[in-house]
Amino acid sequence: MLFDGSPLVPSAVYLNTDGRVLVGRDAERHARMDPSRFEPNPKRRIDDGQVLLGGAELAVAGIFGQVLGHVGAEARRQLGGPPTDLRLTHPARWGERRRSVLVEAARLAGLPAPRLIPEPVGAASYFTAMLGTAVPVGRSLAVYDLGGGTFDATVVRRTRAGFETLSEEGLVDVGGLDFDHAIVEFLGRSYQSSHAGQWARLVAPADPGDRRQRRLLYEDVRGAKEMLSRTTSADIHLPALEVDAHLTREELERLVRGPLERTVGCLRQAIASARLTPPDLVGIFLVGGSSRMPLAAHLLHSELGVAPTTLEQPETAHSPAEAARTRYTRPPPPPPSPA
Repeated sequence: MLFDGSPLVPSAVYLNTDGRVLVGRDAERHARMDPSRFEPNPKRRIDDGQVLLGGAELAVAGIFGQVLGHVGAEARRQLGGPPTDLRLTHPARWGERRRSVLVEAARLAGLPAPRLIPEPVGAASYFTAMLGTAVPVGRSLAVYDLGGGTFDATVVRRTRAGFETLSEEGLVDVGGLDFDHAIVEFLGRSYQSSHAGQWARLVAPADPGDRRQRRLLYEDVRGAKEMLSRTTSADIHLPALEVDAHLTREELERLVRGPLERTVGCLRQAIASARLTPPDLVGIFLVGGSSRMPLAAHLLHSELGVAPTTLEQPETAHSPAEAARTRYTRPPPPPPSPA
């Protein structure tokens, strides 16, 4: 299916003044009107129970349900009938409580009870299908998942039935949104002293007008960050200051090198926990939009000695469609954690 011409739909939501919840690109477009009514990444709010949007509290399961309902409505419109089967992927480290939010969200959306599939299993199945890579039974591969909100590293092994998870590690404070914040802080060091009042309103907005300006700033920062995966420089417009800042790939890589090195260390730990070494792997597969950063692949290759593999659209590699063709085995229960 396509959503506004794309196979991807943002999970962002916006609570309209009439009480309707807008989803995806509609939510992103309305965010400029009142950013306090906007949640760009519900996945990061999975543990919050309630989310405050425009003065109203919405249940996290209800927000997820709005996103799933939007997808279900498009399925009915494009395919001519309601979905009869539902498969949802989730981070491998999500415990029963978090997974139950997905089940409740599907119910609220009026969709069938979902089959839940760990994202690394979906990614491994997708890569092997799309690239025609044969993974012999007993061999393993690693999934390096750097998305907008979090980072996950997982090692999975091929079995006769499909894939099983051997080990999983993660970082909750490393993702595309964190890189955006790092860019804004970098710009602040350059412009805060000469535009103190305007910059203060950008980073700590006091009214709806300031919040719109902050939203515009972060949209331009994200666009520049993505552009620097393809080019060596990009400009960022600073609203309120009416200044165009220049950012180079070299500057961006200095900002994100530390967090990216942590992701490599996290993946190294996952490989060691699976009692493997990098050369034992069939491959390392890059998943998530932030994995497009050239520095991520460079660090993985230089530190682990394995050239990682990616797709033209790494965001789609979580697709459960291919994973639906395989069964998976859960790893032994991990030690108790906040998740």
